[in-house]
Amino acid sequence: MPGIAEHERQQEVLRLLEGTGRVSVPELAERLGVSVVTVRKDLDALERRRILRRVRGGAVAVRGADEGAFEMRVRYRVPEKQAIVRTAAKLVRDGDAIALDCSTTCYHLAREIRDRSGLIVVTNGLRAAEVLSESDATVVMPGGTLRRSSWSLVGDVGEAFDGRGRVARGFFGLRSLSPELGLLELSAEETEAKRMLVALCDEVYGLFDAGKAGRFALHAFAKSGQVDGLITDAGASDELVGQWRAVGVPVQRVPVRGGAAEDGPGGAPAGEREAAASAAADDAAARAAADDAAARAAADDGAGDGTGTEAGTRDRAGAGNRNQAGNRNQAGDGAT
Repeated sequence: MPGIAEHERQQEVLRLLEGTGRVSVPELAERLGVSVVTVRKDLDALERRRILRRVRGGAVAVRGADEGAFEMRVRYRVPEKQAIVRTAAKLVRDGDAIALDCSTTCYHLAREIRDRSGLIVVTNGLRAAEVLSESDATVVMPGGTLRRSSWSLVGDVGEAFDGRGRVARGFFGLRSLSPELGLLELSAEETEAKRMLVALCDEVYGLFDAGKAGRFALHAFAKSGQVDGLITDAGASDELVGQWRAVGVPVQRVPVRGGAAEDGPGGAPAGEREAAASAAADDAAARAAADDAAARAAADDGAGDGTGTEAGTRDRAGAGNRNQAGNRNQAGDGAT
């Protein structure tokens, strides 16, 4: 893979970590066709985003109480998630006010509904907000503290939305679910943020692939009585459907197109490659925008003296190159 771009190298690192749990610097350098210095920089960047942990000679996958980094989760069960959000999107009409959480499923939903007009979207998910920034939607974010592993804003925002009206529907991914307890999460921070969003919604819908059933989770963010419907894939069991219907919650199972049959030559399903490339392109665009803002700030600071102006000019030139790279990544996402 000689000469591949940074985000493609990092996606390959993630793919290898999924399979083996560990990667080494020399092996990655040979596999990717780059220097060991470049590999170390890639691994350091991924560690800063808490996607892996650096060890002597390489890196290992992060295993712990967290639900996993967004960049890892966005690659899982993509055909199922896309089938689920195609159905959920039918509930969203032009001009609606809706809520989306920070889950990878709602990231896919944001992509599915970005051609709607006049939407108002309340979300704590930075990735969903980025996607919808390309549409004419009004995106409202509650504020809080950045949680990098999920690219979300969490924390107690108090009465930020009190007296400001309601949203028609809220869509939520989940870690697990129980007819007795409701929709569940593992992170206490994410749970509090989702509870705040649920409280805004007239209707609440849980979106999940069948693999979520029976998983371990700690905190309920929506009680069963608050849930208006569940949308999952055809792999969900009759038992799960019956249990939820017994407490008055309808469950819709949707067929999945393709799935494993769409595996490409690289071994990953076509949908997973598309989603990973799209998330990487979004990431590149966000970094380019941040660099551009930093360059403008540097130019402003240097306006009073020649050396500052010269530095600002150099920064703007570098930001321009990075913006061009971000645009090329986004163009590649559109071609996919």
